[in-house]
Amino acid sequence: MKYSLTLFILFLTFSIQAQNFQGYAIYESKTTFEMEMDSSKFSKERMDMMKAMMKKFGEKSFILSFDKTQSIYKEEEKLDKPTSGRGMRIFGNSTGILYKDIKLGQFVNQIESFSKLFLIKDSLPNYAWKLEKDTKMIGEHLCFKATTTKEVSNRKMRMGRRNNTKENDSIPKTKIIEVTAWYTPDIPINNGPEKYVGLPGLILEINQGKTTLLCTKIVLNPKEKQLIKAPSKGKKVTQKEHDEITEKKAKEMMEMYGGGRKKGSGNRHIIRMGG
Repeated sequence: MKYSLTLFILFLTFSIQAQNFQGYAIYESKTTFEMEMDSSKFSKERMDMMKAMMKKFGEKSFILSFDKTQSIYKEEEKLDKPTSGRGMRIFGNSTGILYKDIKLGQFVNQIESFSKLFLIKDSLPNYAWKLEKDTKMIGEHLCFKATTTKEVSNRKMRMGRRNNTKENDSIPKTKIIEVTAWYTPDIPINNGPEKYVGLPGLILEINQGKTTLLCTKIVLNPKEKQLIKAPSKGKKVTQKEHDEITEKKAKEMMEMYGGGRKKGSGNRHIIRMGG
């Protein structure tokens, strides 16, 4: 009887600890951008400035605050955050505040686009992960490799060149990229950066196309607990609706910045930045 009571107390204690389990992970992001610019319309100084701006924009830091079944993912605030960040959000590159409910398989993403606040509510992607045998250490954690594919936008940034409608229409709007994840069973939660879920352990690294996300710090059960709650302000839309709005606005911006020079004039420069 005494033995059974001890086991019950231990089980109850473990259950309470599991319910209160919380932590956060810091991720450093590096993205390579490809942007076409017409050197006949932009000075070398302007092009160098754009290159520096895009490089800085491609290097960000994010924080994932999580418990067993939900999380908040957002960009870390920095004192030296570039003022150009607001302008870059017109292309839908901001993460905003991303809330994930793993148990329900849903997310809520509060994001500012085109000077307007949106609240995207939809289902989390159901990635078909393939578990690989490869392993590696990330910090103190043994990580296992998993791979999948993802559909992303196929849009390029062209500045100083008039968009060729026929040429643009012939280019697929989306493309399929390979995604490689490294997860650790040491932290047995079904979560990771961005909308990535579905692996038997916290995802510490993601390689997706031209972007790499690497976890540089993990804190479990911090003294100061964070309220993990879905954002509620903004115009409610689905992910598909927001993608359509972004595509339309991006096309308008490309037309606005498109040049009026005839075909063959000027020199096209493709700028690649990031790691």
